Amino acid sequence: MPHTAPMPDSAAPAIDARTADGAAFELPVAPEGSLSLVFFYRGIHCPKCKDQIEELARREEELRAAGLIVSAVSMDDDERFARQQKEWDLGALKIGHAQTEESARAWGLYISDKAKDAEPTRFAEPAIYVLKPDNRIYALFVQNTPFARPQIDDLIQGLGFVMKNDYPVRGTA
Repeated sequence: MPHTAPMPDSAAPAIDARTADGAAFELPVAPEGSLSLVFFYRGIHCPKCKDQIEELARREEELRAAGLIVSAVSMDDDERFARQQKEWDLGALKIGHAQTEESARAWGLYISDKAKDAEPTRFAEPAIYVLKPDNRIYALFVQNTPFARPQIDDLIQGLGFVMKNDYPVRGTA
């Protein structure tokens, strides 16, 4: 199946995932002048994801103060997500789980098959999507490996510049 990702400045796809209480996950809407970030992560089997999502939860108020509304989503099923809730420090971070493969593909995420015992049968590789208040994609960082992710400090600094200077969306041609 060929890999395709949504284009910058296009409408963000819907996310087919659930919250901890079983409700449908909804993308947080950033207030005017802010941006929302959706962190897609591999799941409980990934130590890099644990570090990133725990840092995101720990720094959520700082991010909000910088005009960045954050959430996270994985394909982990109910059992694996229940383990995350027990083993990870998730704070009050808005998290979706049980994202369908079809939904992950609509977002242009790379999908991997199980290669190690701790991994689920299939899971999405990490990505970060930055959305404008009108739910249009400002930027996307889509990866096929768990390594070399954008750092939160770099996102705060770079997206702060974007919001302050009304920097245009790039990569639309």
